[in-house]
Amino acid sequence: MTSSLNLEPYAAIGITIALVVLITAGMLVVAHVLGPRRHGPVKDAPYESGVPALYDARRRFHIRFYIVAVLFLLFDVEIAFFWPWIIPFYDAAIGGTTYPLRDGTTAGSGFFLVAMGLFFLLLLFGLIYEWKKGAFEWD
Repeated sequence: MTSSLNLEPYAAIGITIALVVLITAGMLVVAHVLGPRRHGPVKDAPYESGVPALYDARRRFHIRFYIVAVLFLLFDVEIAFFWPWIIPFYDAAIGGTTYPLRDGTTAGSGFFLVAMGLFFLLLLFGLIYEWKKGAFEWD
């Protein structure tokens, strides 16, 4: 019994992954072999972005740091949702392509513009809300 599993379309992906692994391993080996071997108390001391470690790594931070970090992630991820709209919006606006919707109608450039505008307004409303609540105040 022969298998009808065709893996030929995945050969390029496998070759790419193998090349990446080989190149990465090669760079690590060359850096280890050719790299400098100077050691000392200053060279071996831990540092963060070139700044010596002055405090314990487990110290407490003010909650505002975490709020700003979460807000950044929230808005950054939401802005990333604009990217899936680029191709259909471009096709609808420039090429005149329409996209079928679930209810049987079609969506053109106006639909995508309104959808993107509403999403952007929602982001803007969230930003203004957080601004008014004082999430960006550093007093």
